[in-house]
Amino acid sequence: MRLRKGASLFITLFLSIGAVISFFPIYLAIINSVKTQGEMFTSFIALPTKLHFENYSQAFDKINLLHSTLNSVIVSVIGIGGIIFCAALAGYKLSRTSGRLSAAIFSLFIASMLVPFHSIMIPLTRMAKSLHVSGSTYGLALIYIGLGVNMAIFLYHGFVKSIPRELEEAARIDGCGEFQTFFRIIFPLLLPITVTIAILDFLWIWNDFLLPLLMLTDANKYTLILSTNTLFGEYNKEWSLILAALVLTALPVIVIYGFFQKFIMQGIAEGAIKG
Repeated sequence: MRLRKGASLFITLFLSIGAVISFFPIYLAIINSVKTQGEMFTSFIALPTKLHFENYSQAFDKINLLHSTLNSVIVSVIGIGGIIFCAALAGYKLSRTSGRLSAAIFSLFIASMLVPFHSIMIPLTRMAKSLHVSGSTYGLALIYIGLGVNMAIFLYHGFVKSIPRELEEAARIDGCGEFQTFFRIIFPLLLPITVTIAILDFLWIWNDFLLPLLMLTDANKYTLILSTNTLFGEYNKEWSLILAALVLTALPVIVIYGFFQKFIMQGIAEGAIKG
């Protein structure tokens, strides 16, 4: 009994320390986002003597927050929608089709997850230019679909195995075709893993910096993360404004993750283990 209490106390202490370490950078960003530049350099850790919320209004204007947010939303919605549509169909078909060809195709998708993005970013940039999709938010979303389907197919493939085949057989007896069976019977049952994939891909696309930097050249098409980068001047860095902009950028992600975090762990566990 004492051993269990001691182990529980140790785990609680360990997790508390981990939580403090994780939250500390957020604390620094928040408190320094409402300081003046001089006060921040004088004492980076201390609480502000006066709250300067004008930093947020200035950051709001300088990064053109509303327009940049709209660009990020467009890229995220199209990218996530395309990933879910393509991966759900592919994962379902590969899971329900037996044979060497199906296994080989699925293995190729899994193997592509091991390829680091930095090794393909130059060929990808050249291909995007040749296909005339670079410099466009819609083209950027299309590239995200191509890069994101492999993980989604892996999760859908595992989840579909947990769905009884009898449901599909009953739908066929009632006269449903293959697409009707999928969209009316199977896809609604994929909701837990679909929510997980949507949240994970949203976190990835919203916070991604390198791919938009490579693909977007027009400032009017910058995503929110890319617009924040414009505050980093070569000789002048307004750190108070930068931190205020970063807080504004991270806020939607924190809120969405806070609401749906239980679906993430549940969906990943079910998609990877079932079957």
